[in-house]
Amino acid sequence: MTSPSGDGSGAQPLIIDTSKPHPARMYDYFLGGKDNYPVDRDAAEQFIKAAPEVREGVRANRRFMHRAVRHVVEEGGVRQILDIGTGLPTEPNVHQIAHAIAPDTRIVYVDNDPIVSTHSMALMEDTDTSVILADLRDPRAILDHPEVRKAIDFDRPVAVLLVAVVHFLADDGDPYGIVATLRDALPAGSYLVLSHATGDVHEDHREEAASVYNRATATLNLRTHAQVLDFFGDFTLVDPGLVRVTHWRPEQTPNPDAPPIGIYGGVARKDG
Repeated sequence: MTSPSGDGSGAQPLIIDTSKPHPARMYDYFLGGKDNYPVDRDAAEQFIKAAPEVREGVRANRRFMHRAVRHVVEEGGVRQILDIGTGLPTEPNVHQIAHAIAPDTRIVYVDNDPIVSTHSMALMEDTDTSVILADLRDPRAILDHPEVRKAIDFDRPVAVLLVAVVHFLADDGDPYGIVATLRDALPAGSYLVLSHATGDVHEDHREEAASVYNRATATLNLRTHAQVLDFFGDFTLVDPGLVRVTHWRPEQTPNPDAPPIGIYGGVARKDG
């Protein structure tokens, strides 16, 4: 296990900012968790008023992640996973899904919220899964982190998970360059699993809901199908392509009468 400090040394104290809502803690609240603060709950309730389908949306997003992990491990044969923006632990988590198929799968969890690292480390003390405190906005620091380099062999296929996190990258922060840096570091046979919020499926484009995050530690940047598709670069999308998460290889036929979920999800492979 790694320490929660940025350099893996354990020397830096944990500083948890409770003055602003944090996306990971709001997500935890949407899922019914208790690892959040009043500022997170207040913001989440405002979001729910503007987008009442959000609770089902985050559950559908989790189910997409479960199916995607099973695909890359079972069908793709990947035995290394880098989960960036992991959020607070919610069972079953990535390592539990992967290890149920292939116990030798190595997983590194990455998040920029110290409370996520603290809780994740406590729950995974008895596994060889690593947890590091780092920020997607600095992808090179993630790739070069000593714990990542210790656990992940970038000469062998890796699955990078960017599940419900890229939409927190603002347009002026070069989101496409950030994701491209991660893609370029992967060898052939690797996978990118990505889900991203959109305003495409609602008449109001969920602009009011997204504005709630203007007061959070990261803004919510809704993007169109074409814009989300661009994050996959020249990777080859596996069937059914980039679709709403409820429609990516569902275990049950989606209910046509259910409120639409504005989250796209896709899994793509690096050929070569």
